[in-house]
Amino acid sequence: MNDLEFDKNHIWHPYTSIPNPISSFLVKSADGVYLNLVDEKGNNYQCIDGMSSWWAVIHGYNHPKLNQAITKQLENMAHTMFGGLTHQGVIELSRKLIKLTKLEKVFFSDSGSVAVEVALKMALQYWQNRNKPNKKQFLTLENGYHGDTFATMALGSGFHQTFNHLEKPFFVEVENSEQLEQTLKENHQNIAAMVIEPIVQGAGGMRFYSAEYLKDIRKLCSKYDVLLVVDEIATGFGRTGKLFACEFANIQADILCLGKALTGGYLSLGATLTTQEISKKIGVLMHGPTFMANPLACSVANTSIDLLLNSNWQEQVLMIEKILKTELLSLKNKKNIADVRVLGAIGVIEMSNNIELEEVQKQCVKNGIWLRPFGKLLYTMPPFMIKKEQLKKITNVIKKVIDNVSNP
Repeated sequence: MNDLEFDKNHIWHPYTSIPNPISSFLVKSADGVYLNLVDEKGNNYQCIDGMSSWWAVIHGYNHPKLNQAITKQLENMAHTMFGGLTHQGVIELSRKLIKLTKLEKVFFSDSGSVAVEVALKMALQYWQNRNKPNKKQFLTLENGYHGDTFATMALGSGFHQTFNHLEKPFFVEVENSEQLEQTLKENHQNIAAMVIEPIVQGAGGMRFYSAEYLKDIRKLCSKYDVLLVVDEIATGFGRTGKLFACEFANIQADILCLGKALTGGYLSLGATLTTQEISKKIGVLMHGPTFMANPLACSVANTSIDLLLNSNWQEQVLMIEKILKTELLSLKNKKNIADVRVLGAIGVIEMSNNIELEEVQKQCVKNGIWLRPFGKLLYTMPPFMIKKEQLKKITNVIKKVIDNVSNP
């Protein structure tokens, strides 16, 4: 049994059936925007990565400065517990995040999902310690996605049915401020926090909404004494064209969640930030991951943030947005396409019907690009340092694949 056969028979991949798994490609190496892949038959492919490894690898692969950050830290220490101990990397990273977000307290965890889980715990403990124990439910937007833990999955309307023994949150329609106010007016005594993805709803459907609606969310949460938890795990660190998507509406979260691009896609790290006032009411937060504030992750996160802020990332994201709009928006009128959406370094084609994942993925690889469609969506979120000709190759292959899907 070769490696890919073993993988197919024994290793569970994300959102994939074990009894009927789809084929995976072996990654031999990765450099810049390229993934070097091998298929089950031993064929080799060099593919431009249009996914940034699920939206995290903003600087590309094998970046010398990010490599150096990890190597240097490794010579000092790879890990230490965080209970009663601290280290220079986490102090430096905390200073950076506090300065960038204008929040005051940071809790580190080992993934984006856990960062949101921590935010939910913060909200619940905050109200318990304010002698309002009835405020223990959450409000969120329909078609959201906030992670894969039990509590975070319950916040996603499309995921809740699998775990329907959990207490169901309140859901409201996107862009419906009237419904939002009515829900808050009737239920604010029981709602601890509203949890949102700002401007861009990620894995729940890659939908966008207006800055005006985001402003309404902030205003109404304040009016009805409900905390606002903002999940910037997918949008944070430049993906939308703003450093944080909250900047479109010029709003401040009560609790902010970060992840994905925080380390440039090198290591898993989450951060949950809040205000001095909220942290005082919480007191002792009952959470403590083993790999909390891992020194390797903090070191590479510090370097990734410096790389981003010292680069022309805004120009790069604007270039990506312009090309995606030019190349993809014209597809709106094509057969079997329901919608096309572009914002920053995000391009989304929504088909009328579900996409045959394995077939479309193979077509993309054979044509030299890596995409991972889901549901009805064929989309790209490339690394920021991608070149124009590389991005145009992605859009050209997308057009070719769509033609094949529409005219089998």
